[in-house]
Amino acid sequence: MNAVKHPIKRSFVFFLVPDFTMIAFATALDPLRSANRMLGYEAYCWRLASIDGKPVRASNGVECAVNTSLEEERKKMAGPDRPNMAIVCSGMNVERYQNRSAFAWLREEYNRGVAVGGLCTGAHILAAAGLLSNKRCAIHWENLPGFSEAFPKANVFADLFEIDQNIYTCAGGTAALDMMLKLIGDDFDDNLVNRVCEQVLTDRVRSPTDRQRLPLRARLGVQNSKVLTIIELMEGNLSEPLSLIEIADHVDLSRRQIERLFRTEMGRSPARYYLEIRLDRARHLLIQSSMPVVEVAVACGFVSASHFSKCYRELYARSPQQERVDRKQLLAA
Repeated sequence: MNAVKHPIKRSFVFFLVPDFTMIAFATALDPLRSANRMLGYEAYCWRLASIDGKPVRASNGVECAVNTSLEEERKKMAGPDRPNMAIVCSGMNVERYQNRSAFAWLREEYNRGVAVGGLCTGAHILAAAGLLSNKRCAIHWENLPGFSEAFPKANVFADLFEIDQNIYTCAGGTAALDMMLKLIGDDFDDNLVNRVCEQVLTDRVRSPTDRQRLPLRARLGVQNSKVLTIIELMEGNLSEPLSLIEIADHVDLSRRQIERLFRTEMGRSPARYYLEIRLDRARHLLIQSSMPVVEVAVACGFVSASHFSKCYRELYARSPQQERVDRKQLLAA
């Protein structure tokens, strides 16, 4: 009696970009392996690709061998080996990545009906390829400020992952696991997802809109709910900072009460804390984007570039311009 042949449900190409994040790559691929094991047949298959077919070094220094080059992938487009999904695996220094051949390949795959995805900072490459205009997407929180400024037409969210029609993006880290478990659940059922969860020792699939970062309470070690509410207000209003009077009205406290709370809980005045988080955003923009310094200043709520530079130098002991120079030298080393 002939054995029953099970059709392969999906085939994947994982496109590895230099300095890709290993944890996002591994947590995207391994659920597929586990699902195959649970099912007893190869429902999912995959191959790894790079620009030239040569190994790619991850951000942790590990070199990963690949199966194909983009030239070979192009040859597979019109045949039976065309993938169901092409996933970009990137990580650090993604803003430096400019490869027209890769961008064109992604567009070709998408235009042929192949789903495309991005892990960690992969949304940056998809956007550079012109695939994220008016599309919902997710990217790692650390890269979100620079991404928002570089690609204003993309609808980016600080979510774990986003699925917009045929485009899948996730914030990286273990969020890749959640996105792939969602995909497996859509293909099969919750029973298979639960069995895979048991194999990889996770107790649940997080929803797309679960937060990327630790809650403020845990991240800052602050318990006072009023202080946490004020900090959330500050973080949500960086380009047009709220006055202390406006903040006081929001939380139904006096200015003096807010000053006292911040001195006790944060060890600094509310004005100083607000300034520091605006400068932190500015630092991310300087590192991740090519925005002129004056535009960075405006985006972070400073009325002049000179005032911005003065505050930046006081906090980081270097000017915004020097921050960029130091970053370029570090990347070139």
